[in-house]
Amino acid sequence: MPQSSTVTVTRTDDIAWVTIDNPPVNATSTAVRAGLEQAVAEVQGARVAVLRCDGRTFVAGGDMSEFDDPPAEPHLPDVVQMIEDSPTPFVALMHGSVLGGGFEIAMACAWRIAAPGTGFGLPEVSVGLIPGAGGTQRLPRLIGMEPAIDVACSGKILGAEQMLELGGIDLIAEGDLDIAATEFIADLPDRPLAVSRRPLMAFPAEMIETKRTEITARARGQTAPLENLDALLLALRPYAVAQPLERARHLELRRSAQSRALRHAFFAERAVSRSASIALPRDIRSAVVVGGGLMGAGIATAFLTAGLSVTVIERDGEAAQAAALRVANLVGSALKRGKASEAQVADRLGRFQASAEYSKAAGAELAIEAVFEDVSVKQEVFGRLATVIAPSAILATNTSYLDPRDIFAGIDGPERCIGLHFFSPAHVMKLLEIVKTPQTSPEVIATGFALGKRMRKISVLSGICDGFIGNRMLAAYRREADYLLADGALPYQIDAAMRAFGMPMGPYELQDLTGLQIAWANRQRQAETRDPAERYVPIADQLCASERFGQRVGRGWYLYESGSRRAIRDTAVEAMIETWSHEAGITRRSFAPDEISARLMAVLANEGARIVEEGIAENDDAVDVVKMHGYGFPRWRGGPMHHAQATGWGATARIMQQISNESPGSWKLARRLA
Repeated sequence: MPQSSTVTVTRTDDIAWVTIDNPPVNATSTAVRAGLEQAVAEVQGARVAVLRCDGRTFVAGGDMSEFDDPPAEPHLPDVVQMIEDSPTPFVALMHGSVLGGGFEIAMACAWRIAAPGTGFGLPEVSVGLIPGAGGTQRLPRLIGMEPAIDVACSGKILGAEQMLELGGIDLIAEGDLDIAATEFIADLPDRPLAVSRRPLMAFPAEMIETKRTEITARARGQTAPLENLDALLLALRPYAVAQPLERARHLELRRSAQSRALRHAFFAERAVSRSASIALPRDIRSAVVVGGGLMGAGIATAFLTAGLSVTVIERDGEAAQAAALRVANLVGSALKRGKASEAQVADRLGRFQASAEYSKAAGAELAIEAVFEDVSVKQEVFGRLATVIAPSAILATNTSYLDPRDIFAGIDGPERCIGLHFFSPAHVMKLLEIVKTPQTSPEVIATGFALGKRMRKISVLSGICDGFIGNRMLAAYRREADYLLADGALPYQIDAAMRAFGMPMGPYELQDLTGLQIAWANRQRQAETRDPAERYVPIADQLCASERFGQRVGRGWYLYESGSRRAIRDTAVEAMIETWSHEAGITRRSFAPDEISARLMAVLANEGARIVEEGIAENDDAVDVVKMHGYGFPRWRGGPMHHAQATGWGATARIMQQISNESPGSWKLARRLA
């Protein structure tokens, strides 16, 4: 029988070498499964078989492109069982990532050898699933129930050192893995009891309920973490009984709304990065950040983490010193959180300086401003930069709302100008909106994407409009929330409804957290151009006029005790809302939580559809990725566009039409809704 092109078997004396070659991550596709099934037959007669992978990693999961189709034979659980039951025992020779189906295959091998730095995990939870080939049944038998819960219910990755300590692998091998395997086989220990036949290690019963409480709180409506816990507890039964139950539930969950949404999110994140391939990027090594406040310091920290040399420029020496301290604290926090070593922190700070002199920007290959959201202030920054920086250097604005064409007006070389919109805190948030102008060159756009990748961010290309993709949608979301407020809902009711939907916080809790003054300034900027037919609710303006700017001052939509972020209902604000409605002639009514969330989701989907129709976003995927990574939209709902698709655009259209009828002149329906 001819060998599979993705799985080959070669012999060296009494050792059979089984090699998987299925780029990029050796996923367990149908071809790989078929190749492994054939390989198990071919290795018989050898003293031992070594399972290894070409490329940068061991098997790093399943092929999710197959998950929407009926399962194709051979099924992974059957192949895994063949490996475990093979008369010729298998050694798993692992490097890179050993994830999902790859980890299930490795656990079926008699012995496991890993390169230093190899990562092990069952990330099925991140796509709304449980393992389907014995992962939840073998793992607690291999390393114990408590660490198995931590891995399967959260998607946690264990390093090789942790796995060795837990007894999950037999050896960490430095250097050439093939040589290490040959040496291990030369003095091969007795074949251990198959993992599926090992007794489950004892664990305290109360630990399960503690874990269940923790997982429920962390899940925020996502069901897969608890599904994984329940699947792990099946290991209390015999493996032959429990594993088919695991497999059946895995296949059921593939069809679930949450898994479909999470898989959509996975593929959408990869789709948006394709804009990076339009040209070859520059290799940026040095950057200057003008403005060392919270945003500028965060951007500087992100650049330093990505390996750049960074200069922060401030208005005077005192401000520069404050910026330097701010950046040092942010860089140092990575050490406290275990995200960097002392040597890495020292290296980053060694590539950093803060100054009040624009001349320090002379050698930078990229300059970005993070100053006050005012066109004239930003224009002044670039005017001063243009006198010292190379004419080929990339100029970037971090504006959240303003038109980059106005900011860069009069600057030579418009093809080098771009928007790089970071989200606060810039060194933590994963989203980067890359805003192109009509003149921005493909090379500069590609460089923005390459820099985003180095900072481990998810970059999304945006055209120009007020607020770009994310903040334009946020403005529509807040506007409908204000209409609900005026028509009968109260802030705590709207916030509770959105938390129940899966958002980390509601719109008014979020405003209090970020500060009401930012949106107030933006509304004032828009006042002259606002359509007079559009309904306008000035309640937030009244709060700002009373200097109720949110948590920072202890009062906004809610009250806050000193040192606490817990929102406390404020009867004075609620009375202000009711009074305004009465004076505006509005008869207030109650809104059920589901109606609140449905209306706000309809507005988001409508605005997202308009953004795509106008060419601001390339497609629905881009909108979904922006909302998930910049605004906390629940990943398990897949983003507002996927959510509208899953629930039906017809239903969204009906809700949006009702909203439009209630506030004439205030909404423009997207073509797909109209």
